[in-house]
Amino acid sequence: NGSLLPNPFELSFSSVRSFTHYFLSLCLCLLQAYNIHVNGVLHCRVRYSQLLGLHEQIKKEYGNNLVPAFPPKKIFTLTPTDVEQRREQLEKYMQAVRQDPMLGASEMFNSFLRKAQQETQQIPTEEVPLEIYLSNGQKVEVNILTSDQTEDVLEAVASKLDLLDELVGYFSLFLVREGVDGGLTFVRKLQEFELPYVSVTSLRSSEFHIILRKSYWDTAYDSDVMDNRVGLNLLYTQTVSDIDRGWILVNKDQHRQLKSLQEKGSKKEFIRLGQTLKYFGYIKFDPCVTDFPEKGCHVIVSAGNNELNFQVKLPNEQMKEGSFKVTRMRCWRVTSSVPVVKGSSSPTPAPCSSAQCEVKLELAFEYLMSKDRLQWVTITSPQAIMMSICLQSMVDELMVKKSGGSIKKMLRKRHNGSLHRSESQQAVKSPPLLDSPDPNRDQIVKLSTKLSSVSLRGISASNSANDISGNDFHGNYAFEGIGDDDL
Repeated sequence: NGSLLPNPFELSFSSVRSFTHYFLSLCLCLLQAYNIHVNGVLHCRVRYSQLLGLHEQIKKEYGNNLVPAFPPKKIFTLTPTDVEQRREQLEKYMQAVRQDPMLGASEMFNSFLRKAQQETQQIPTEEVPLEIYLSNGQKVEVNILTSDQTEDVLEAVASKLDLLDELVGYFSLFLVREGVDGGLTFVRKLQEFELPYVSVTSLRSSEFHIILRKSYWDTAYDSDVMDNRVGLNLLYTQTVSDIDRGWILVNKDQHRQLKSLQEKGSKKEFIRLGQTLKYFGYIKFDPCVTDFPEKGCHVIVSAGNNELNFQVKLPNEQMKEGSFKVTRMRCWRVTSSVPVVKGSSSPTPAPCSSAQCEVKLELAFEYLMSKDRLQWVTITSPQAIMMSICLQSMVDELMVKKSGGSIKKMLRKRHNGSLHRSESQQAVKSPPLLDSPDPNRDQIVKLSTKLSSVSLRGISASNSANDISGNDFHGNYAFEGIGDDDL
């Protein structure tokens, strides 16, 4: 896999589709096939002819007016310049498809990625057992097909647990890595474009597994789940686990009360008390680096309660804590860069291995620090995409609540709109997006026109609601390639 990415490599941004977040790069390997990486991990390998076939299918289904231009075939052998030009064109094509609310969410597009993932990993379609972990470490084994997508597996787990159908949408599957000390690192939320069995087994490490966890933020929705026996048990085990891991802060008196409720088997009361504790319902990320309040500060970031919480260690060893509310974020983006090979006369990045690509991920958001003063804050972390997913899902909930809708209906719609093995219906679509006018940054895709009707907290009346938006990051496609592949 001797192909190289230009460095510094900053991907252009495609949309943040609701419930579909991934970071995708592509290179051309020695077999003249493009290696597609998702979050730095090899997802699949496809040839130019396969991408052309996908284009023809999309064009046939949706017409020429909607489908973006595709890089044409070449009669003669491609020069290195032609190869790089094609890579860039394919990147733009995939970005355009992903940004389109209809094409990007289509079953045709996502099934292409799923099929390519399975073929690349050379895993035949067969029935297999798959272990799904609960928050307390308990395993639930389900029999699935290796070709089952995320919603199929989620439904299988819910059925095994006897969870009501109407509550399935309140939960999601997450890929996590468990450290030797038992600590959990959230890698990503599993999406509709991937096959959970293939995703976890292709990593070839016992450190990685799939965990079931609630997928909403507003604690008011806990009541819907707690009315069901299975839902109550899932929330209870998650709360106990988060306390044990130190994600939820508990003082001695509160610990005494919680222990008493636990001994009595008062699960609802236990959760109710937990809701009053600091960081209840938050996801805690691994230590990383930020440029706020100054460059090079070590920070522990937690996501929850419509905010990103920072516990920052300053250069003078002083600890400070603060929060950034999602309602005060104008926009955000995730960028990727590939390290330069030392001793090279040109800015050449290190080549990607067949399974892992050394990339640096950054989450940057523009925050309203005070009236009329916006400032960019950057977090450098391998979990930058997971942080972005958290921000987007918070915005989704706020949008539903602001419009007077019900998250229960939204989650049920998501669940009912999922694709089953025997169905070919289209996945949930996302709203159209707006381009950012910021001239000092590469393209930043904003949330949607719906934000123009949302009055965000902390914004003075003199500021137009149209000037505030949240970034919708979902799929970033970057291609790297050498050679020709018109076969």
